[in-house]
This record gives sequence, C-alpha cells and structure tokens, in this order.
Amino acid sequence: MNAPADGRLRQQADQLPFSNSFAALPPVFHTRLQPTPVPAPYLVGASANAAALIGLDADALARQEAVDAFSGNAILPGSEPLAAVYSGHQFGVWAGQLGDGRAILLGDVPARDPWPPARLELQLKGAGMTPYSRMGDGRAVLRSSIREYLCSEAMAALGIPTSRALCVTGSDMPVMRETVETAAIVTRMAPSFIRFGSFEHWFYNERNEELKLLADHVIDRFYPALRDEAQPYRALLSEVTRRTADLMAQWQAVGFMHGVMNTDNMSILGLTIDYGPFGFMEAFDARHICNHSDHQGRYSYQMQPRIGQWNCFALAQALLPLVGEVEDAQAAVESYKPTYDAKFNQLLHAKLGLLDTQPDDDKLFEAMFGLMQNNHVDFTLFFRQLGNLKLENPQADEPLRDLFIDRPAFDAWALQYRSRLRQENSRDEDRKARMHSVNPKYVLRNYLAQVAIEKAQNKDFSELARLLSILEKPFDEQPENEQYADLPPDWASTLEVSCSS
Repeated sequence: MNAPADGRLRQQADQLPFSNSFAALPPVFHTRLQPTPVPAPYLVGASANAAALIGLDADALARQEAVDAFSGNAILPGSEPLAAVYSGHQFGVWAGQLGDGRAILLGDVPARDPWPPARLELQLKGAGMTPYSRMGDGRAVLRSSIREYLCSEAMAALGIPTSRALCVTGSDMPVMRETVETAAIVTRMAPSFIRFGSFEHWFYNERNEELKLLADHVIDRFYPALRDEAQPYRALLSEVTRRTADLMAQWQAVGFMHGVMNTDNMSILGLTIDYGPFGFMEAFDARHICNHSDHQGRYSYQMQPRIGQWNCFALAQALLPLVGEVEDAQAAVESYKPTYDAKFNQLLHAKLGLLDTQPDDDKLFEAMFGLMQNNHVDFTLFFRQLGNLKLENPQADEPLRDLFIDRPAFDAWALQYRSRLRQENSRDEDRKARMHSVNPKYVLRNYLAQVAIEKAQNKDFSELARLLSILEKPFDEQPENEQYADLPPDWASTLEVSCSS
C-alpha cells in the first residue's frame, strides 16, 4: 500500500476488501455471471476524488492490472459479480421485467471520509450481456460513458446526491448504435443501486415474501433507525419520499434535467443515478426537453417535480402489501409536495442571497422565472452574474442586463429585487460570497462534454482530464478557465442526446 501526504493508506485495486451484501440475498434477486472481456482495454479517465472515497490509489488505476479489472477482463479477489433483476414503469407505461442489462455488480467495499455510508458498491456499466439485456448487446459506448463519468463527478461537486464514477476504460471493439462506435466501461459507485423498480418487480409478480426480504435488506443496511418505528415500512416509504422530493428540488435549482425518470432509474436512497440523456439548462425554457427520445415531454424541466411525485406513488403501490393500509401509504407520499416546496423555496432564497423570508417572495421568484422564460436567459450565467449586482449602483448591471433582450423588463425586476434586498440591509460583498457559494460558474454543458468526447475518440484524453478538474471546483472563479463559463457556441444548438446516450 502507498502512504500519501494526508497520512492515509491508499491501496491497489486488487487489495480492495470486497464484501457482497446484495449477493447474500436469495438467488431470485440476481444472476451470478462473469463480465465479458473486451480486447486491449485502456484507461480513458480516473477520478482521484472518487478513488479517495474507497482508499484507492488513483495513480494505480492507470496500471494494466487495474485497467483489466475495471474493464471486466479480470476478476478482483473477493468480488462476486452479478446482475440484479428489477422491473419498472418507462415513460409512464408498465414495462415488466427489466434488470441490469449492461451493468454488473462486483460487490461492496469500505468507504472512507467524507462519504457518509459505511460501504460503497462497485458496478461495471457496459461489461457485457446479462440475462436481462433483452435485445441489447450489454455494452456502453465511449460517448455515453464519458458523459456519465463527468456528470457523476460534477454533480457531486455541486453537492447533489449522486452515484460516483471511479474511472472509464475503453476498447477499440466496435459497438453499433446509430453509427459504429467503440466500447467503454464506466465503474460506478454508490451505497446501493436498488431502485423503485426493484420493489415493483416483486409487487407485480405477487411475490410478497421477496418484497419483504428486499425491504428488510434496505432498512437494515441503509435506514436502521426506521426499524424502531411502529410502522417501519411506512417509515421507509416516507423517508424515500422525502429524499426524492429534496433531490428534485436540488435538480431544479441548478437547472439539471435527468431525461429518463423511469421508476427503474429512481434510487431508493434518493441519489441521482443512471445518467443518460441528461442536460443542464442553458437558454431558459421551462418546457425544455433534454431527451430527444422523449417525444411527449414527460421528462421536461418543468415536469420533473411532478414526475418525482408520480414515481413515489408508484413505489407506494409496490410497498402496499407491507404498509398495509392505503391511507397510510397515501399519507407517507403526500408529504412529497410540501417537502419539495420547502426545499426549493430554501434553495431559491439562497440563490438570490436572501437571508430571511417575506410574504411576497414567491411573487419575486415568479416574476424572475417569467422574465428568464421570455428572454431565454442562460440559467447558469444569470444566477452567477446576479451575485455581482451592486445594491446602490445599477450602472454596474451591464453584464447582467446584456443577457436579456428586453432590458427595460429586467430593470423593472431588478428594481423589485433591490427593494427586497434593502428590507434586510443586504451588504454587497457578503451577499456575493454567499451567492457564489451556491450558484456555480461551471456546469457540464453538452458542448463541453462533446469537445472532450471527440478528442477522446482520437485517443487524446487531455481535455477530459482538464474538464473534470474544472467541474470539481464549480463555484471557484478559475480565471484561467474563463472560456468554460461562456455562453455555448452556435454549433452547440445542433447537439442532441437520446436514450442511446
């Protein structure tokens, strides 16, 4: 083992002390299998921050032994690879059995500070076919793997609950999507990859014994305090509802759109998982659909909070045999909206630098979003620039005003905003520091990811590494990287992401 400057031991990949909590569930919950090797794998990128969470030496990830292990070409000692079964609603329609069609769970390892859970599961996404692949090939491509890798780490840096991405490995093996691409595997980490659809699977198959086993596993491993509740399964539903509502508020506040909020993509721990056709809002449009496959706009930006609630009701239906009474299940889920509203309100106050709450604040927020909608103002730039506003110097607003087509309309809103700030004797520098600590300067815009992807497709991984380092410090000024905070170029408007992304 290596001893870094912080005094903690860092281990090699083959020294990870695997346990296999999910594998201990009965065989009906999963299928044991080996990943399918890829030819000549190579390292595309590795996250030192994610590696530190499990005490792994990030530099060692470049060694061929680690590359082989995280490509599925070699099995790490103590791991018991498996693919889990689950079902789900996809675009609001019951899809029946799904499962890990291209993800293989290796097992779980001890976590280090600052991650709160005791253990983290490691999962290879794109490691080959499983019994749940249906018509798929079990593979992921370099393009989608890089997007998940970057966004997982970017969301973590933004303080939003998420799975993490340890590394991406690639291979020149061809994979057919819309065109021929090359294979890649992303190593994901989370306390658990159990999802709402994991419970739906047993409910719709009328397997209440397995439903209870799964619920007990989740409570005992992740929510042990709920075991002392009078109704632990209702308490589980209530806690998952609360976490989901909080997560939706955090997505909305940073302008993140998941793109595929199917129940099989919803974490039982309230994490952001399964990054596919995601996007960060640029020119603000509450109706924006980031997923080119979402023809009805079910998962648009403005629909995300409602779909989060819909998914919680789907989970409540699945847990009903354990909760017992319909009224109890409804009561647990009905906490969703007040929880979401309170969290989003709190986040909006922070984004605008407001220290207290006034009765008319909702009108100020509504007018702000209406103004952003009418002018299609860049979401990230608006909130970041708003932090530079000078209370007694409207002439300093020019960079902010320039984001608007209708500048007089902005001036009218800014007048209201300044009046509101004066009510609490707001101080410019203090407010700016607070606002810049919650309004990022750098987010993973699609065009930034695309530039890194195109270079990586030519075996140049320098831009991927640079972009990751920028996204790991989203609230810092980083003057040397100023161009990464600019408005997207014109060509970026042609980019589309779909379920194959």
